[in-house]
Amino acid sequence: MLKKGVKTVALALAFGVTAGAAFQGSNYMLNQWIGEEEQAETVEGVKLNQMAGAADGEITTANTGNSALNIAAIAEQTMPSVVSITNKSVQEMRLFGQSQAYESESRGTGIIIGQTDTELLLVTNNHVINGAEEISVGFVDGEMAEAKVKGTDSNKDLAVLSVKMEELTEDTKEQIQVIELGKSSELQVGEQVVAIGNALGYGQSVTTGIVSALNREVTIENNTNTLIQTDAAINPGNSGGALLNMSGQLIGINSAKYSDTNVEGMGYAIPVDDVVDIIEGLMNRTIREEKVSEGERGFLGITGQDVSSDVANAYDMPKGVYITSVEEGSGAAKAGLKKGDIITRFDGSSVASMAELKEQLSYYKKGEQVKFTVSQALEGEYQEQTVTVTLGENTGK
Repeated sequence: MLKKGVKTVALALAFGVTAGAAFQGSNYMLNQWIGEEEQAETVEGVKLNQMAGAADGEITTANTGNSALNIAAIAEQTMPSVVSITNKSVQEMRLFGQSQAYESESRGTGIIIGQTDTELLLVTNNHVINGAEEISVGFVDGEMAEAKVKGTDSNKDLAVLSVKMEELTEDTKEQIQVIELGKSSELQVGEQVVAIGNALGYGQSVTTGIVSALNREVTIENNTNTLIQTDAAINPGNSGGALLNMSGQLIGINSAKYSDTNVEGMGYAIPVDDVVDIIEGLMNRTIREEKVSEGERGFLGITGQDVSSDVANAYDMPKGVYITSVEEGSGAAKAGLKKGDIITRFDGSSVASMAELKEQLSYYKKGEQVKFTVSQALEGEYQEQTVTVTLGENTGK
């Protein structure tokens, strides 16, 4: 459980929430490098270490072996698994007292972690795709394709993207490959590592260094994560890229967000072992592309207020949506949600604001059951709970 001290804070702004959409489960699982025998017991039907022949819904993973390689061989082996990401978004800027919108473009990196008959699955940093109106992915052969967000986790700075296989050329399909996963838990300080990413948006580049420290606690925006510290160069654009061991296996996801621009030789990566469950959950989400009509949309039955990074830092609270009221008889009330609870996740994906929650809920219809993760004030501390809410009908009250 996540535990934090509770402090009293007045949260005044209230919104109503309506939403809806059909839920559809998929059965995608990330290759968990825990041994073929154990996986066969827990992940029925998933074929490991195969590059082709997966049935619909099965994940294929590369198999390159565990022998040590030189840096040039690692780069050649893993470049087909690393992609560039372009995020096009709309930003607002105030000029002479007036607000003006303009199109903004930023770049990062992603890693191919799974492939089915219908989609290619990528992992990257959440901040790489945050606020995106359009996401483009560039592959090793120079071809581009549109990507959709399957789910995000802002606390761990992770996102999983999906690219439709039908949008890829045959040449691209032949050249790309799924990354092989290693064990970050087996890393040792001083061990050599290789980082690959789209540094400064110039295209894929390779740097190398050593593991400088393990289990390094880094706190940003009231989130504390335990990271791998390396002196391999990790610059803007490298975010979401691969940190590899000398067998060419993925052991970390690079994040320039955690790097200090005032200090040289200090880069950070998210240990793969620590986020397997999160990535699996995001891979299992179904992308919803059409909003439900007004008459069919469900009703959660709360009003709420954003708990921004500033508020979270000031009052030692989790980020998310603070519930200011719960309508009697609503789905939220029946599920046990109450005033003072903070919604942090919706259907497996993180929730950062009320507007984001309302947008996600607009794809769900009345009668659908949706899982929410909430932090509740229990015995003087915030404790994380998972509740299932059946969305009701908006009565207009």
